[in-house]
Amino acid sequence: MYCTDYFRIFEFEIFFMENQLTLSGKARFDAKIPKAQKQLFEYAASLGGFRTLTDFIINAVQEKANTIIQEHNTILASEKDREIFFDAMTNPKGPNQKLRDAAGRYKLFIQENK
Repeated sequence: MYCTDYFRIFEFEIFFMENQLTLSGKARFDAKIPKAQKQLFEYAASLGGFRTLTDFIINAVQEKANTIIQEHNTILASEKDREIFFDAMTNPKGPNQKLRDAAGRYKLFIQENK
């Protein structure tokens, strides 16, 4: 059973933590949820020491959003690393001049120290 009245959750400034995008201004977020779910959230908020239910929800959603974004960015980074690695393995480039010079010095060193 859903509440008949809208449960006003947020009127807040959005700040992404840890050097992420910062959006200023106010926004409203409304949600219609079952009474039992609202009671659960209120209970958790009180156990967590949050001043208001809104503070609890903003904190919980912010943490979840940061986790999802971090996981997504990690996946993107690992996919990019995989692309770079397999491209280097399947399309190797020849040695550049510095590597050829180093190989020459190494061969000369080996011959001189036999």
